[in-house]
Amino acid sequence: MLKHKRIRERGKVSFMKFFQKFNEGDFVAVARELNQGAGFPKRIQGRTGRVIAKRGMAYVVEINDLAKPKQYIIKPVHLKKIEVTKK
Repeated sequence: MLKHKRIRERGKVSFMKFFQKFNEGDFVAVARELNQGAGFPKRIQGRTGRVIAKRGMAYVVEINDLAKPKQYIIKPVHLKKIEVTKK
């Protein structure tokens, strides 16, 4: 689990991370931004999911927990877009 940042990444978060846009159906990885406040569930750190909808400034992300899909509302500063290859 991520406990600290590298030296060059410390400090304020760039505005680009706060205002990044995702479309419905995009696949994202959850990467907790450490200098944001508490209240982020650590059990979803490092998981990947699919964007279902936008709710306010945050996104609804569907993440599979074992065999059961669960939906989380996550701010875009904690998300990274990933490319998924189809088999």
